[in-house]
Amino acid sequence: MFSLSKTAPMTFDGGTLRGANKDTFPVLTEDQKGSVYLVHLDVGGIREPHWHPSAWELNYILSGTAKWTMLGTHGDGSYHNSAFTAKQGDLVFAPQGFFHYFENASKTQGLDVLVIFNTSVGEPSDDIGIVGTLNSLPRDVLAATFGVPESAFKAIPTKIEPVVITKRK
Repeated sequence: MFSLSKTAPMTFDGGTLRGANKDTFPVLTEDQKGSVYLVHLDVGGIREPHWHPSAWELNYILSGTAKWTMLGTHGDGSYHNSAFTAKQGDLVFAPQGFFHYFENASKTQGLDVLVIFNTSVGEPSDDIGIVGTLNSLPRDVLAATFGVPESAFKAIPTKIEPVVITKRK
């Protein structure tokens, strides 16, 4: 038994994250390969766009409405970008390695999502976010890739750290 709701939340600009993983709930060892998180997004809250190189995830909408975007490759070699809305009671699967994010779709109420991973690693240790990704690349490479001047990337923060949850400004 683990009281997820009583754990101290990690607090971010756009919401909170509470988790159970091998470090906080010892039954979730590497042999069991599982972790669970309760994500709360405030109005305007966004789960940073990211992917997991070694885990898939199941997301159950406890309350509120989420706007989702997911990008991944498929057996035929094509990319598929899916954008959809999920509401209370819906279950969303994000395959391992697929780039994805979700945001609170409501302008008046919070969003609560229970996220289950097939890894015991603590979040965000199995999470590669968009901010860290862009920061790991030289600005001239980003400019060449996007076909824009290097100055277009000047405002990107230079510190490589997980954002996890943010908020529309």
